[in-house]
Amino acid sequence: MGSLFRSETMCLAQLFLQSGTAYECLSALGEKGLVQFRDLNQNVSSFQRKFVGEVKRCEELERILAYLVQEINRADIPLPEGETSPPAPPLKQVLEMQEQLQKLEVELREVTKNKEKLRKNLLELIEYTHMLRVTKTFVKRNVEFEPTYEEFPPLENDSLLDYSCMQRLGAKLGFVSGLINQGKVEAFEKMLWRVCKGYTIVTYAELDEPLEDPETGEVIKWYVFLISFWGEQIGHKVKKICDCYHCHVYPYPNTAEERKEIQEGLNTRIQDLYTVLHKTEDYLRQVLCKAAESVYSHVIQVKKMKAIYHMLNMCSFDVTNKCLIAEVWCPEADLHELRRALEEGSRESGATIPSFMNTIPTKETPPTLIRTNKFTEGFQNIVDAYGVGSYREVNPALFTIITFPFLFAVMFGDFGHGFVMFLFALLLVLNENHPRLNQSQEIMRMFFNGRYILLLMGLFSVYTGLIYNDCFSKSVNLFGSGWSVSAMYSSSHTPAEQKKMGLWNDSVVRHNRVLQLDPSIPGVFQGPYPLGIDPIWNLATNRLTFLNSFKMKMSVILGIIHMTFGVILGIFNHLHFRKKFNIYLVSVPELLFMLCIFGYLIFMIVYKWLVYSAETSRVAPSILIEFINMFLFPASETNGLYSGQGHVQRLLLAVTALSVPVLFLGKPLFLLWLHNGRSCFGVSRSGYTLVRKDSEEEVSLLGSQDIEEGNNQIEDGYREMMCEEFNFGEILMTQVIHSIEYCLGCISNTASYLRLWALSLAHAQLSDVLWTMLVRVGLRVDTTYGVLLLLPVIALFAVLTIFILLIMEGLSAFLHAIRLHWVEFQNKFYVGAGTKFVPFSFRLLSSKFSDDVA
Repeated sequence: MGSLFRSETMCLAQLFLQSGTAYECLSALGEKGLVQFRDLNQNVSSFQRKFVGEVKRCEELERILAYLVQEINRADIPLPEGETSPPAPPLKQVLEMQEQLQKLEVELREVTKNKEKLRKNLLELIEYTHMLRVTKTFVKRNVEFEPTYEEFPPLENDSLLDYSCMQRLGAKLGFVSGLINQGKVEAFEKMLWRVCKGYTIVTYAELDEPLEDPETGEVIKWYVFLISFWGEQIGHKVKKICDCYHCHVYPYPNTAEERKEIQEGLNTRIQDLYTVLHKTEDYLRQVLCKAAESVYSHVIQVKKMKAIYHMLNMCSFDVTNKCLIAEVWCPEADLHELRRALEEGSRESGATIPSFMNTIPTKETPPTLIRTNKFTEGFQNIVDAYGVGSYREVNPALFTIITFPFLFAVMFGDFGHGFVMFLFALLLVLNENHPRLNQSQEIMRMFFNGRYILLLMGLFSVYTGLIYNDCFSKSVNLFGSGWSVSAMYSSSHTPAEQKKMGLWNDSVVRHNRVLQLDPSIPGVFQGPYPLGIDPIWNLATNRLTFLNSFKMKMSVILGIIHMTFGVILGIFNHLHFRKKFNIYLVSVPELLFMLCIFGYLIFMIVYKWLVYSAETSRVAPSILIEFINMFLFPASETNGLYSGQGHVQRLLLAVTALSVPVLFLGKPLFLLWLHNGRSCFGVSRSGYTLVRKDSEEEVSLLGSQDIEEGNNQIEDGYREMMCEEFNFGEILMTQVIHSIEYCLGCISNTASYLRLWALSLAHAQLSDVLWTMLVRVGLRVDTTYGVLLLLPVIALFAVLTIFILLIMEGLSAFLHAIRLHWVEFQNKFYVGAGTKFVPFSFRLLSSKFSDDVA
């Protein structure tokens, strides 16, 4: 069983690290992941610790690397992830790496800023060219006029938008042109009308193609507008309104020659900007590609370096400030590896004085370490979800490896469904090294992490499916039925004999819709089916009654065995913690209470199966009635299962009745007797000892002799608390609550195991309903259209089977199996009040770039 049966033996070690070698020693410890550090500076704030400056430097490097990763992703450059993790950088290279990264950041920011500025200028010039192209058709300017003033000009044949006409009116005409977002056009036009009181003329047209906004980079639809106004005051108002609506305003040319000259200049500048922008992008991509080659190693190295300084902040300095002192929890089996890691760190730093360690005694409860592999990790996670085990108590995960998939299979038993689940899990196991499975979405990753649980669940479901003889709700006749129909139909007997024996004849067969096989008739029942339920029961009308009786009794038997096994495991805890009085005053009364009532129920079930046959089945008494009569003491004697049954049941009830007060009062009175020095029995004691700190009563009892062995060797756990802390009322109340919970729990927990029967029945009935409503309908269609109809029917049957029976029913059975382990099984012996051992290990650091960017 090894460490999976109990957690590893831990010890508290003190590390003495020279100031010059502390970084290298912790780097070696982080690579091996051997120890869990204790914080020796809990009263010191995070900003007042010794290495807070180094931590801030690491955070600054993380910020730079996050910026680099963001820019590399924006440029669509693949980020290489190395297979091996680089070690933490030596202190000599840290400053050099920091300088390189800061220089690279400055260069990238400058190049990126120039690129964005060039890109913005380019987009503005492109907008300007589109504006000139569209506004060319808005206003006619064929002849240039100087401002003149004329009274009563003829207006009949002049357009209001004709520039020459406006000049002849004697008005000073101005123009504002630009681009505006499509969604703001209507509000913009209304605002101009209300503010300018109609002294403006707005002309606009939609661009044919959307353009990118220079400010935001968003591609949107634009409108080109041209505003004609009179007077400088109106012009100021128009410009302010354009600013409010974030319009892109550009100068409007006064003449056609000026327009042409501006257009040619814009085309030249756009071509130059395209050239410069392409060269800038090529240079930026070269810089980012070079940075991408080393960014993975830098990210990992900075994370390791930051983790090292966090651990150094948990250490304390000696009086000379030349040596760091750290306290760590370490498994005793790894002490030699710890010493070797310290030697490696001292050798790498080149220190003349090596770092060393020694173990120190402690009364604190160590953390819990249970070593797992990829197979046992999933089952250990199920147990840890209930609570991390107390130090050195029995670990239920070892037994959960078998009991969990088995109880699941009892509820899910179907050969076909179990085989599909087994194939799915086997596919995950065979491809467990595929990188896409490790980086899949949350739901798929959940299935992947529990692949070995699914594998055993499917395998056990195949077994229970063979026992139930269920394959997609149909029975499979592998070995031939043990029932013979021909023996019921015999023409050699006289009619009187046939009627007396219940045999069939032509009239019975012709006039009865239901025929009954009688196993008491010779030749009808030839023997049990070699494996599981006989397939003939699939045709019987009383199939459900038979299976319900079988599964209900099986659920009770499995549940009582499971709970009794949990009580027995508690004995191993008491032996390990050297509390033998708990065995006699707690575990033995619990076993007697359980076995005298519910163990006797199992005995009656098995006894009835073995003793009564088909010939005597009609006179067999009901187990339920006999079990009830056991407590009611009926006045009239019943036949019973066996002779002397009443005396045996009274004896069992007497043992049960005696075990209850022992369970309630035995342990508190025993502890009180020890606390009083056994004086009430004429035995005096001069000292006090007892009880480990992590025991539930938490008392210290006095004594100079060992309680169980009578020698002078006093256990360390019995010296932890003083006698004045002994509280008899608290101990009595705790034991009474535990005893009431156990006695009532034996009844409720036994009934809770009937969920095995209920969910098995529900799964079988759902399978039968799917088969009846889909496949049977498709098979009954005639051959002309049957083949065409059968394909979609089978496809729908497969989809519903996967989503309803495999996923939904499987999840339901999975949750019920967890509940049976947590509530009914583990509460018999498992405290689960420990703390998990979390080693200082670089393997626990995330190496994903997404986490760094976030």
